[in-house]
Amino acid sequence: MTERKPLGVSFESWIDRQIREATERGEFDDLPGAGKPIPGQGKPHDDMWWIKQKMQAENLSFPLPGTLALRKEAEEARAEALGARTEAEARRIVEEMNDKIRDSYRRPLSGPPVVQPLIDADEVAAEWRALHPVAERKPAPAPAPEKRQRRSFLRWFGHR
Repeated sequence: MTERKPLGVSFESWIDRQIREATERGEFDDLPGAGKPIPGQGKPHDDMWWIKQKMQAENLSFPLPGTLALRKEAEEARAEALGARTEAEARRIVEEMNDKIRDSYRRPLSGPPVVQPLIDADEVAAEWRALHPVAERKPAPAPAPEKRQRRSFLRWFGHR
């Protein structure tokens, strides 16, 4: 669209004509997002919209101050422990997180003064056992002894 606006024609009517002609030529057909609502429609204007959109697309999160990041990490560790494959693995996850929490007691972290309590490993283990009940298993039947096939002397010569 390199055409210039003719003299004497209002700017608005010239734009409307350009859009109408492009629509008639089908230049707006099959555009990405056609028929979908405009993202962010009805939300207040946010100067950081492009940063938030990029972080969401890259599956990133805003950096949190140290104390709040530790609290979030503790919640995630607890959830991970409850989804662990074994109780021992769940306890290991909790103990590793508790080591980080103890370390935060020794050196202050940035952010608001939030004291993160230790995670009770026994409580998590009990919750893990409740979520992963062990079904009574019947012992598997012993495999039947295989009959030993007699081998022919002729197998050495390519006969069976």
